[in-house]
Amino acid sequence: MKFSIKSVSPDKQRCACAVVGVFESRKLTPAAELIDQASGGYLSAIIRRGDMHGKSGTSLLLHNVPAIQCERVLLVGLGKQKDFSEKEFTASIRTMVKALKQSGAADATLFLAGLPVSERSLSWKIRQAAAIALESVYCFDQFKSKKQDTPAALRKIVLAVDCSGDLPLAEEALAQGLAIAEGVTLARNLGNLPGNVCTPTYLADTALKLAKAHTIDCKVLERAEMEKLGMHSLLSVAKGSHQPPKLIVLNYRGAKAGKNSKPLVLVGKGITFDSGGISLKPGEGMDEMKFDMCGAASVLGTLKAVAQMKLPINLTVIVPTTENMPGGSASKPGDIVSSMSGQTIEILNTDAEGRLILCDALTYAERFEPETVIDVATLTGACVIALGHVATGLFANDDDLANELLSAGDESLDRAWRMPLWDDYQDLLKSNFADMANIGGRAAGSVSAACFLSRFTKRFKWAHLDIAGTAWKSGADKGATGRPVTLLTHFLLKRAGKIN
Repeated sequence: MKFSIKSVSPDKQRCACAVVGVFESRKLTPAAELIDQASGGYLSAIIRRGDMHGKSGTSLLLHNVPAIQCERVLLVGLGKQKDFSEKEFTASIRTMVKALKQSGAADATLFLAGLPVSERSLSWKIRQAAAIALESVYCFDQFKSKKQDTPAALRKIVLAVDCSGDLPLAEEALAQGLAIAEGVTLARNLGNLPGNVCTPTYLADTALKLAKAHTIDCKVLERAEMEKLGMHSLLSVAKGSHQPPKLIVLNYRGAKAGKNSKPLVLVGKGITFDSGGISLKPGEGMDEMKFDMCGAASVLGTLKAVAQMKLPINLTVIVPTTENMPGGSASKPGDIVSSMSGQTIEILNTDAEGRLILCDALTYAERFEPETVIDVATLTGACVIALGHVATGLFANDDDLANELLSAGDESLDRAWRMPLWDDYQDLLKSNFADMANIGGRAAGSVSAACFLSRFTKRFKWAHLDIAGTAWKSGADKGATGRPVTLLTHFLLKRAGKIN
């Protein structure tokens, strides 16, 4: 789907469909009023008859509106005007796309970006509109022998702005929104792939292709190289699998020498299938453990968005990736392994494997002398119990970094909630036989997991995003969400000084 920005009046635009809004009070938006005046009160008459009430989530498609050059006019309900906020704005975009997909219109011009949304700029509205529109048309049918029947494809959307002076900012925001959407799409596609396709080798090949497309340095460490580095914690997770583990390292260099030269580092958990190992998971729902690499998918998606926007920052992405499988050589509860940092770990539960691969990746990140390190992982079921499927769990050893990420979550509507990382919880990881255990018991499970990771992050500012509840959906809408690509890209846009 193609997008463009244009300064045009709705009563003079020629297209397959013009999209305007109606509030629940049956009040027309300014763009809708212009169409109504040009058509001799055609819209007002329809609203008076009760065909459109303006409730959020509703729409009404009109054909051959008098004196209007557009073939169709789509009325989108906006809810109550006094309550119109970012929630209603984003809902209106989703409603619009759903209606347009069913209409057969090949192109449409959207006249909603000019609506006032509390504390949100025009750039925010353009960025959100583009990203949400592409999210709404996403379909993963790669493995279906019969593709889903759809009406004539919606090929083009024009986002209208009121003033020609707004065009440069709107164009920049559109480019950002499209880049974010492409990053989210990559993350969703990787997450939705089955485990027999998306193996550690497949992730490595994907990273190499991404690097080639955007001139990014990429290195893939094999088992022997990881053994030389002392990554025995990471390798312990791979012992039961026939698939070889990988450590993927990508370096994007967008900052000028001497300015912002220290890289930001993203680390993504890449367990391409998690059976739980010897501590085997229940069979019901185990198919969803293909999503256990969504942390890796999200940091690769973020890198794609950053490279497409050509942000003036340095960004390093590290993906430790393996399967976690049972087998004769698999790690056993009670085994003790040594991490790259030299700290020893008693493996009390092989299903707490994500932290075992992340800790070596975090130690590896030290060699880049990072400004900041953020790891992203579907780490704990306990985080789902704590926060459900709305907010990502955020842990950090630096208050300013935590606040930046919380702000980016609010800006992007990909929200996070800060959880405690107090030393009081460290005792949960005590072991009689090693420096630490890999689990801390049922109580505060997401906190003790973050505490475990914190022991490998003493030398840099660090944040941990637990996306176990937000990385995918179950049920009828089953599939990867692409979160937290939008949160991370907004964080990086802010760091690059590109948020308006």
